[in-house]
Amino acid sequence: MVAMHLPTYLTLLDSSERSLAHSYRLVSTGHADEPDVHYACAGFARCCAGHAEALTAPLHRYDDRRQPEPERLYPERLAATRDGAIGLLRDLQDLYQLANLVEITWTLIGQAAYGARDRALIDLVARCRPEIDAQLAWLRMRMQAAAPQTLLVAP
Repeated sequence: MVAMHLPTYLTLLDSSERSLAHSYRLVSTGHADEPDVHYACAGFARCCAGHAEALTAPLHRYDDRRQPEPERLYPERLAATRDGAIGLLRDLQDLYQLANLVEITWTLIGQAAYGARDRALIDLVARCRPEIDAQLAWLRMRMQAAAPQTLLVAP
């Protein structure tokens, strides 16, 4: 078997999806007074957990080709939520940063899947990537909607 770094990025994606799911759950609970945030983040958490679960098969399929990692990169998940409107805005920004890491990692893995002609991985990327794109769009929209009131009006 040929050694490769695809398993390294599959591991990164698995870790990133799990961190994002945890962070979404935390924000959902911590900002339960904002119904749209609460329900959207709870749904996104389930989605990310499903993505991580779906990565189990490709992780096992490529595990025997693993190379030593040049440097470990594991995303920090949120440890706590912040209070108030400005806290919510900052928490959404943190989610947005994590979601961007997940999105670009899906993109890179998709490119590798095409190169490897791995139909199962191509299909997985085609299913999961649009879901993270939708999460990013919602986070961007929600931050843009909150920014004027949060940044211009003192509590």
